[in-house]
Amino acid sequence: MPTKNIAYSILDLAIVTKGNSTQQTIKNTVSLAQKAEEAGYTRFWLAEHHNMPAIASSATAVLIGHVAQATTTLKVGSGGIMLPNHSPLIVAEQFGTLGTIYPNRIDLGLGRAPGTDQETARAIRSDFMDAAHSFPDEIEKIQTYFSANNQNSKVRATIAEGVDVPIYILGSSTESAHLAARKGLPYAFASHFATAQLFPALKIYRDEFMPSAVLSRPYVMTGINVFVADTDEAAERMATSFIKMIVALLTGTKRESLDEACEMTPDLRETLEHPTVQQMARYTFIGSKNTVKNQLIDFIAKTEVDELIVTTNCHNQEARIKSYQLVAEIIQEINQG
Repeated sequence: MPTKNIAYSILDLAIVTKGNSTQQTIKNTVSLAQKAEEAGYTRFWLAEHHNMPAIASSATAVLIGHVAQATTTLKVGSGGIMLPNHSPLIVAEQFGTLGTIYPNRIDLGLGRAPGTDQETARAIRSDFMDAAHSFPDEIEKIQTYFSANNQNSKVRATIAEGVDVPIYILGSSTESAHLAARKGLPYAFASHFATAQLFPALKIYRDEFMPSAVLSRPYVMTGINVFVADTDEAAERMATSFIKMIVALLTGTKRESLDEACEMTPDLRETLEHPTVQQMARYTFIGSKNTVKNQLIDFIAKTEVDELIVTTNCHNQEARIKSYQLVAEIIQEINQG
């Protein structure tokens, strides 16, 4: 059992499921956030993606505000804002505004990837590659805009000055680990899809961490896919939509929506066990409450994480909410020893 309490949070992509409209998808995201608040989740993050018909979180800051309005205590933020797509000044103004409206409830997770294909990235910002290389400097600019000491600068984000919006470095490689450690910022690793460098990245971050004004010791979050139901078989059925989504990603097939669940056929099971799919889905936990509890105890022991950020991409909204509720129960039981 862990020697510290593990926080638990949600990463939601606002995925459009087959048979549902984008409007209903957003309503489902809000409903999930409200249930997450009731279940004791720490934060609810939304991710920026573009030119993906099945994902409704492209205007991430707008959706964050919508979710924050519908909840009262839950921290709401970005997992993340893909900073090379944006002007640091505009990001500071947007999140400074959110932090002013919802004090102490807004998180700003920042990533370097485009969250889309290269052609779309160029359509968003023609100098995307230059901005990506300038990622550390762009973060520095955002920190400056949020600083109360920026009042005498010629360029200011006045709505952000002195507003408490914690910054998190998101990453899927060791490069991001070096940066998060150097800046003394909390680090969220995208191990729900980028699994290969999880442990090297965590070691680098912890070994190189430099205390900062915002953080005295390393703080690690890891992304995981979790599907929990009353039985292993029901959880496997729920996860079939996710398996088909992975295959579409790996084959470059652009889907309009997330498929309905189906029986776990021999073909689907064989697909899940394919080395390429296994690599991407290594930190995916599927089963009954007891099955997943044992898996999570092992994962927490190996990673020594401070916080798990869970994503459950399935078709049925009720099953998804129930899965998150069961995950909350599992973590609470683990914390109680």
